[in-house]
Amino acid sequence: MSARRNAVTLGAVGAAALTIAALTPVTASAHGALSTPVSRVSGCFAEGPEHPQSQVCKDLVADSGTQPLYDWNEVNIANANGQSRTIIPDGHLCSANRDKYRALDWARTDWPATTVAAGTTDISFRVTAPHKGTMTLYITKAGYDPTKPLKWSDLDDTPIAVYNTVASAPSGYYTFPATLPSRTGRHLIYQVWQRSDSPEAFYGCSDVVFGQGTQAAAAAAPKAPTEQQIAAGAARSTVSHHGHGGDVAVTSTTAKLATSDVTAGDSSTGTLETTLSGSAVLASGAVGLLLWSRRKAAARAKV
Repeated sequence: MSARRNAVTLGAVGAAALTIAALTPVTASAHGALSTPVSRVSGCFAEGPEHPQSQVCKDLVADSGTQPLYDWNEVNIANANGQSRTIIPDGHLCSANRDKYRALDWARTDWPATTVAAGTTDISFRVTAPHKGTMTLYITKAGYDPTKPLKWSDLDDTPIAVYNTVASAPSGYYTFPATLPSRTGRHLIYQVWQRSDSPEAFYGCSDVVFGQGTQAAAAAAPKAPTEQQIAAGAARSTVSHHGHGGDVAVTSTTAKLATSDVTAGDSSTGTLETTLSGSAVLASGAVGLLLWSRRKAAARAKV
């Protein structure tokens, strides 16, 4: 085959590959949620998406289905780029203004809440794909009314914690201290995790109660999902950790790569396995086209 024919054939193969790649859905990512204090979505997932226990989690499933709970570690905005206060309107902070997670914005006083006290406390964030960035936690101001939708102006200007995250979490958790101010009654802790290696950001709301009795607090406190629950629910997740600069998913018990990545986000229906299979088919097709072209050229040469 001539050099010119080779170039034409390879160019056609390359164009076909680019066309198919352009039509392939972009995967979303799931990267974690607060486990201490437990976030709303984590707590409902831990109760069990199919049979939640608390009334608010039952109502969430009745309103939005079980998928938001199986996707407990995905509440994100792909292109936030440090502009969270501009792009997320008042009343939609907990959902990151995503309709899929709209129930997380409900202004109700029956969200299971973690008991806390003023002073230094330990924060833990169950991370399923670590990233470089900054995790900032805010708490609502004194006098906050939990029966009204959360607004940006409800949050103290001074964060209770600012933590620089790294692209590694062998334990499966980010852990860092926070300083809680003096408060009484029910409040919200709001989490913003802005990546520095991407415009993507992640959000979460955790209900806390100051000054509640120990026995009553234990009965009403939310629980974080166990590793067994996370592993069991992974097959029902519709998000993937892939496609974000080589990020890897980790499990807290083994620190190994997770094998539970499944389908992409809201707009995608393909699984990781399907994506890989599609790549193999594309590669096979390209090789087949090249071999066919060579055979055709050889046959013409004999004429």
